[in-house]
Amino acid sequence: MENLSLGELKYILQEPIYLFEEDQSELKNQESDTKSEPVKKNEVPHTTLEEPIKPDELKPEIEEVEIEPIKVRGKFEKGILILHEEAALSDAVMDMLVKMIQAVGHSMSEVGLVSSEELHGKSLEEFQAINAHIVLKFGKIKHPINALPIHDYQIHTEEETEYLFADSLTAISEDKNLKIKTWNALKLLFNISK
Repeated sequence: MENLSLGELKYILQEPIYLFEEDQSELKNQESDTKSEPVKKNEVPHTTLEEPIKPDELKPEIEEVEIEPIKVRGKFEKGILILHEEAALSDAVMDMLVKMIQAVGHSMSEVGLVSSEELHGKSLEEFQAINAHIVLKFGKIKHPINALPIHDYQIHTEEETEYLFADSLTAISEDKNLKIKTWNALKLLFNISK
């Protein structure tokens, strides 16, 4: 292997070879001497020295894709996030929701709303980037948040966020028993003793 030329080494070694300047000039001199010699059969001819590849040229170009954050409707002033199954909330359902939020001592300017459609295709990391302190999930949502070990109408705390999962807002608005169940869970979550 000591007698192999630089051209022959490139077929054996996979990594780039870097030479000192004195080695490069010596190789150029050797190369000019060997150009006059004829190439023997089955011998790999010497190749001209290539400029060494700089390490920064080896790095593949990575295109940064900017991920659009989840859009939260509302002012979301107190970090209370309401996830709902419905694509759009009817007037009757919205009226019930406003009354529920006011009954626990908050206003609609303190909450943010996100529909299941708006969450579709978003990761749990993107969801956590919203930085909600209280998450109220109403209905079925197509999102990894469902993997959290949370039972309906039971409060679950994970890190600094409290979660409450319940039936859809439409179902709650149409069923008196679900309204009572939701109200009891909300009283526990917001520490209301009525």
